[in-house]
Amino acid sequence: MDPKSQQPKKRDGALSSLNTDIEALNHARNIAGIAPAAAVFDSVIALLTIIRVHFFSSCDDKLPAHMHPGLDG
Repeated sequence: MDPKSQQPKKRDGALSSLNTDIEALNHARNIAGIAPAAAVFDSVIALLTIIRVHFFSSCDDKLPAHMHPGLDG
């Protein structure tokens, strides 16, 4: 089996896991009644969102994050 054909499945699985974790933490934050706990949940949610955005942009095969259309150099 071609290793490249497995990469999209792994990438989709990782992104799905990150999305699920973010949703679960968001739900836990809404349930938590203490302000310090909500602040911790907010921090973790922000960190996972940053990881998700970076992971998604670095895995994009068509347009890497460091490319700027129209700027050849």
